Amino acid sequence: MKKVDTDKIKNNKLAKSGTGFVKEFMTFISKGNVIDLAVGVIIGGAFGKIVSSLVDDIIMPLVGIIIGGIDFSALTLTIGDAKLAYGMFIQNIIDFLIVAACIFVFIKLINKFKRKKEEEPAEPPKKDEQIILLEEIRDLLKKK
Repeated sequence: MKKVDTDKIKNNKLAKSGTGFVKEFMTFISKGNVIDLAVGVIIGGAFGKIVSSLVDDIIMPLVGIIIGGIDFSALTLTIGDAKLAYGMFIQNIIDFLIVAACIFVFIKLINKFKRKKEEEPAEPPKKDEQIILLEEIRDLLKKK
């Protein structure tokens, strides 16, 4: 992601003519963290919809078949005029657990790739022959 040049924001006429609040806000909004956070929230919302669909449309029907065709979302308890939809509560707990598991696996994969990247040894820069000779001269002078 491209970082915004904060010097350009600081030199902006609006930022210069504005109050300290406007300057501070322009600097804050131009930082990469805010933009990264916004992108993360948007992607997280989309990811949540995918996982909810996975739970509602694939996993829960299979769980219902395994436990004898029970549809959790339809489970209710009526007390007087009140209707308690505890089945929907169970559905939401299962949904949360699956979302948390998916995020856990996703984070583990990201960390695994980061570790591989960090473990790759960097090649030492090749020294020029002149530098090697100068280092040898320096070392000989230190010995004297």
